[in-house]
Amino acid sequence: MAKAILAVVAVAALAVQLAAAAVDHPVGGDGAWDASGTSYNAWSTKQKFVQGDTVSFKYAPSHDVTEVTKAGYDACSGSNAVVKSYTGGATTVKLATPGKRYFICSVPGHCAAGMKLELTVAAAAAPAPAAAPKSQPPRRQRSIAPTPAPTAAPEAPAAPSPSTDVSGLPTVTSPAAAPAPKSSDATSVGVQGAKAGVALAVGMVLALAI
Repeated sequence: MAKAILAVVAVAALAVQLAAAAVDHPVGGDGAWDASGTSYNAWSTKQKFVQGDTVSFKYAPSHDVTEVTKAGYDACSGSNAVVKSYTGGATTVKLATPGKRYFICSVPGHCAAGMKLELTVAAAAAPAPAAAPKSQPPRRQRSIAPTPAPTAAPEAPAAPSPSTDVSGLPTVTSPAAAPAPKSSDATSVGVQGAKAGVALAVGMVLALAI
């Protein structure tokens, strides 16, 4: 992905560079394309044509500008050797690729009269490769100490609950029974009771006798 981006950037930079540095070369120096005897090749050898430049032609309706191959140029003929032909009186040809370019006027006799041009296009200087974007190092995260868990307060001792029997009702503990009287105490009580009974009986007899 990064290589593809760099390639696109390089192509765009080259296109911008070519557009900014492009130079137009009027053919012959004044742009006139005719059979007046101007040596176009003598002019072209003094020029520096760079990829992206243009060559402009101004000519009468009786002429044309025809780009041909090397064979067509040498034969001064556009038959079966035409790369592209222009008419209209004013033509600007862009030199988009480096290498040799050949132009003639295809009207019979005009090429032989001197309307022919050979030029060499130099390759444009390649722009410096764009530096690959630097990847930023990952940010160091500050270590955060874990928050201590709150200490649970000691639970208050639970109040004793009354025991529960099977029925679910609380069992109430009854107070301990008073200890039984000793046998000696019981005997004295019985004797005293007997004496009281005898006294009561005697009293009743005396009462009846009166």
